[in-house]
Amino acid sequence: MTVTKADVPVGTTDGTPRETSRPEGSARAERLSAVVQRHGATAVLVVVSLLASLGFDSFATADNLTNMATGSAFLAIVALGMTFVIIAGGIDLSVGSLFALGGVLAAWGSRHGTLVALVLPLAVCGLIGVVDGLLVARCRLAPFIVSLAAMLGARGLLLALTDEGADTYLIGKDTVLAALGQGTTLGLGNPVWITLALFAAGALTLRRTRFGQHVYAVGGNEDAAALMGVPVVRTKILVYTLSGLLAGLAGALDAAWLASGVTILGSGMELEAISAVVIGGTLLTGGLGRVSGSLVGVLLLKVIQNVINQIGSLDSAYQQVVSGAFLALVVIAQTWLGRRRRLT
Repeated sequence: MTVTKADVPVGTTDGTPRETSRPEGSARAERLSAVVQRHGATAVLVVVSLLASLGFDSFATADNLTNMATGSAFLAIVALGMTFVIIAGGIDLSVGSLFALGGVLAAWGSRHGTLVALVLPLAVCGLIGVVDGLLVARCRLAPFIVSLAAMLGARGLLLALTDEGADTYLIGKDTVLAALGQGTTLGLGNPVWITLALFAAGALTLRRTRFGQHVYAVGGNEDAAALMGVPVVRTKILVYTLSGLLAGLAGALDAAWLASGVTILGSGMELEAISAVVIGGTLLTGGLGRVSGSLVGVLLLKVIQNVINQIGSLDSAYQQVVSGAFLALVVIAQTWLGRRRRLT
């Protein structure tokens, strides 16, 4: 019997089938790495919370948990916008200044009615986001430089509006913002519920809409995304606009909660937001991440800060030390897991 070339399986020379799948061990290792990268922060949050509950009687009280949730809400809204930007392969250093600017604009606008108080911070902060997006997408400027310039510009505008912090604007009593700021419990006016609604909308947008898929594609490989017909420029402009809008909204809600616009707020918030997003599993290089992970990252940072406060004997500066060290460990772990997944 003569064996012809057609009788030999494709890709072989001796008639034996070629191995078409990776070894089971490699596939299992990749799945494990992916699970750790997605849910590692959640596991750490649960463990730290349990240990804190056992170690401190006041940690798991209703008042303490409510205060942590409320304090996390404003940072979480900012981190939500940052999640979109980082997944798209960018960075936004202006959100802290936009947060403070949004609060002052909302407080100033509340003297002219609810509509002005709500629209003004969104319009101004959103416009700054649009400019950032245009400079990054159209002019191809580095996101770090563009957002740094926006941070300085927004902070300068803030100081000009308040006469370098000398003027303080109070929230008008007859506005919706004043109603949102009443009470300290988890009632309907608490920003926690607004934050959860925004995160639910953000998750649906990323996972179930064409825009969300474009964000992942641009962050994963911008050149390949452009070749596939993805509107790269429009996507970048939209993510920076969204980041500006959410930072302004968070500032307005914070002003409502404090009943005034505070100039000094927001300093360093951009770094906290980036830390929360990265801790939650979003890659700084873009293309991978989830909004739920960013929410977990915010909660984990706040729990760590609360634990340090519960200890009492440690200086508050240790919060930054612990947060920085934890962020460094997370980045190292992400890099290692990413390399392991590529190798397997």
